[in-house]
Amino acid sequence: MKTISILGSTGSVGQSTVKVLQAQSDSYNVQALTAHQNWELLAEQAIALKAKIAAIGDEKYYGDLKNALTSYPDIEVAAGEQAIIEAASRSADWTMVAIVGMAGLHPLMASIEQGGIVAIANKEPLVAAGELVLKAAQQHGTRLLPVDSEHNAIFQVFEKDNRDNIEKIILTASGGPFRTMPLEEMEKVTTEQALAHPNWSMGAKISIDSATMMNKALEVIEAHHLFNMPVTQIDVVVHPQSVVHSMVEYSDGSILAQMGASDMCTPITYALGYPKRINSPGKKLDLLQMKRLDFESVDSARFPFVGMAYDAIHQGASACITMNAANEVAVKAFLNHKIAFLDIYKIVYQVLESASHDAITNLEHVIMVDNIARQSAESIIDSRYAKIIKSVSQ
Repeated sequence: MKTISILGSTGSVGQSTVKVLQAQSDSYNVQALTAHQNWELLAEQAIALKAKIAAIGDEKYYGDLKNALTSYPDIEVAAGEQAIIEAASRSADWTMVAIVGMAGLHPLMASIEQGGIVAIANKEPLVAAGELVLKAAQQHGTRLLPVDSEHNAIFQVFEKDNRDNIEKIILTASGGPFRTMPLEEMEKVTTEQALAHPNWSMGAKISIDSATMMNKALEVIEAHHLFNMPVTQIDVVVHPQSVVHSMVEYSDGSILAQMGASDMCTPITYALGYPKRINSPGKKLDLLQMKRLDFESVDSARFPFVGMAYDAIHQGASACITMNAANEVAVKAFLNHKIAFLDIYKIVYQVLESASHDAITNLEHVIMVDNIARQSAESIIDSRYAKIIKSVSQ
């Protein structure tokens, strides 16, 4: 039986992972489950999966989690950032890292250091510290498996023995909820509109990233690291049906694609069973229901983040860190109704323009650059918000 840990078990990917595990319950023992604030769902999951430890990131919920698990003395309860990292470092055959944003970096590194297979569902740590993450995985003999649907698709059709004959990898993007919306109308979109993804059910942050296409920008950087591909051999196409999850084009003219329903259970199941294939509890694709498959180029005027990612890769790791950090801050501000939708682009661009791009040598340097970018973004947002409040009050 495999020993499993899920870091970020209450998020959308974490819940899908729990669903997959419950469909294969006789094959797995659960070591650790972690969450940031959702102690109620974390307690339910820990009981259902008979986890050895349940760790909550926000310490103020420790008492609630502890009380919820009082009748289950075999489940250890812990709280705080260090508790999440300690849970991640416990021995497991397979670990799902699904903590949103840069908060997942230290737990990811801890899970890599304990070895086994690490399934990565969050883009940001690879975007910010891709070289360091891959180096650590090689050093500790850890197998990294991408769970993001696009990179998982590429992984499935990427022929390592033929990598010299790979012309390019092609990431597909749904285009999000504003794929056909004119730019002038995008000035007025609400958080509710931006959160309403047409194909996928996701958490708030990644839903906004999909609406701005920052998710695809981050995936370009992630693919550059995961598959060791020059940025000149990475393309992005808009595919509104979200059926073809990504493709690899070979020199003989063949394009291999992975297709499936818009259900995260598919890539999670693939990663869990790897190198074998196991049954998934998720939706299955019905080809007879497919009326058409469309592919379009990315509109760089309305979705400039994709082009920005290519520039960031050329500028170096610190530019990638800066872009990601500024975006996290800007998205949070948009969700809190402090800035307009298109301000997300403007803030990230402004932070990138003002940043210095030095070589990244270690994890501490990653954190330092990340913090500087966040402070810069917050300063810009506070200035903009203060002007809005002043104009409203007048």
